[in-house]
Amino acid sequence: MKKRLLFLGPPGAGKGTQADILCKTNGLLHLSTGDLLRAEVSAGSALGQQAELIMNKGELVSDSIVLSIVEKKLDGQDQGWLLDGFPRNLQQAESLQPLLEKIGQSIELVLLIELDNQILIERLLSRGRSDDNEGVIRHRLEVYREKTAPLIEHYSHQGLLKIIQGDATIDVVANRIEAALN
Repeated sequence: MKKRLLFLGPPGAGKGTQADILCKTNGLLHLSTGDLLRAEVSAGSALGQQAELIMNKGELVSDSIVLSIVEKKLDGQDQGWLLDGFPRNLQQAESLQPLLEKIGQSIELVLLIELDNQILIERLLSRGRSDDNEGVIRHRLEVYREKTAPLIEHYSHQGLLKIIQGDATIDVVANRIEAALN
């Protein structure tokens, strides 16, 4: 079974839900970059202090800080892991690869959870968040497709990409993901 994984997919595709299920079922470490940054800040580490200063200004934490945090979490990790939310673009993927090779933890499989835009919009609208209106959602989906399309091509050329249709129940999608790991 492949156990060094990356999830890709648009907002509302169910990546977080599926990541939780997959990691609990298979004993994988779930690395959500947002969670990692918050944990470093809470721990008061040097990296966390750097990240906090940047986040408090409302800016995005640099790729180098995120990569340092990812390296710290993955170095010596042998139970397997799932990266969720990073890399978000081709530049980040190209920075991540040598780091993973250095620690002997290369990605074994990239799972792209795909869904029709109309289903995504309906799902996101049903969450009831104040920032989830159809115009904002459509814009987020455009940005996702623009930034992520090169990533999909990048991992496809490496023979790492498998597409999972996310247009079913949580359990059916989880079973599709499990089947793709073998």
